[in-house]
Amino acid sequence: MKEKIIVLGSAGNVGVYFTDYLLEHLDQEKYEIIATGTRPEYPYEFYKGTYVQLDVTKPEDFEKLPKENVKAIVDFAGILPAYLKDDNPQIYVDVNVTGTLNVLEYCRKVKAERIMYMQTWADLNGYLKDKQPLEPYWPIKPIRTGDHAVYTATKCCAVDLIDCYHHLYGIKNFIFRLPNIYMYSPEEYYYVDGEKKYISYRYMIRRAMNGEDLEMWGNPEFGKDVVYVKDLCQMIFKSIFTEKVDTGVYNAGTGVKTTMKEQLEGIIKVFSPKDHPSRIIPKPEKRDCDDFVMDIENARVDLGYEPEYNYLKYLEDYKYEMERGRFVKKESK
Repeated sequence: MKEKIIVLGSAGNVGVYFTDYLLEHLDQEKYEIIATGTRPEYPYEFYKGTYVQLDVTKPEDFEKLPKENVKAIVDFAGILPAYLKDDNPQIYVDVNVTGTLNVLEYCRKVKAERIMYMQTWADLNGYLKDKQPLEPYWPIKPIRTGDHAVYTATKCCAVDLIDCYHHLYGIKNFIFRLPNIYMYSPEEYYYVDGEKKYISYRYMIRRAMNGEDLEMWGNPEFGKDVVYVKDLCQMIFKSIFTEKVDTGVYNAGTGVKTTMKEQLEGIIKVFSPKDHPSRIIPKPEKRDCDDFVMDIENARVDLGYEPEYNYLKYLEDYKYEMERGRFVKKESK
């Protein structure tokens, strides 16, 4: 009998890429994918496998899932502040705390081997001013203001619950700390403290495609660890099969900082018309970007993870996926 890999939130921005990654890399003679989500049907054409409509806040929905041979549960279910126009602390508690407890109870009842959970990097945002690689096992230091405050608190509570179930019931667990994950998606706007804004890197890509000027805000040598969604998928995939450890916290990243100047130069190289490339317009008076890089050494050691996408390769693949249109939702029936 095939072992089951259950993907919660399989149609979300990261979940859809991971479902696609499983189709490409999983031995489907040995393993079966169970995709889940709140929609009545899977909204992308590329996936034709098993799909279960499931809301993690409803314990009864878990009765629809397999009762045995569950190898792993990969949990992308969640509500991000970026997709909420109005502040709603209750929904974070419902999904991140109650929902995670429901997932863990399902794991316990069916004797699932392991769970993978997506944590926010906002739990370490208090260290950003120190300008050093963010280490995976530092004590949490979240910022308690802004639209991520309650969200982060509930995500940290979920991680604590997962750790409890590891010690109580031996459920293996792998926690992935996610900064902004770069990927192609048709969605180009999000919310910041309730205000609708263009996603900055997509805005820059759009302008570059039109040969328009790109503003370079703040210090051009400040930068970030730009992690492409397919590297995150690789990391999570390897955690399903590792036997080196049975629990771990891992930073999603590349271990390399790409400066703001390098980011804009790359966007122009990949997306601008060759006969009319965008110009970079320095704006040092504008605010600086976050300046950070992730320590990923334990992911290398425990999981065998090695980033495959440098900055330019990520942009080229982004362009490739945009042109293919595989991650555009099909029309509902």
